[in-house]
Amino acid sequence: MKFLIDAQLPRRLADWLRGAGYEAVHTLELPAGNRTQDYDINALSVAEQ
Repeated sequence: MKFLIDAQLPRRLADWLRGAGYEAVHTLELPAGNRTQDYDINALSVAEQ
């Protein structure tokens, strides 16, 4: 299962999920960071399923 963690949640949630064996990315890790637009986040989630 893959998780894309949005800006309102803490980065350590992505760290915790990775530690539990899941794939997880926080928006801070994206090129635009927390300024990533919602439509870009949605496009990424669709592309990555």
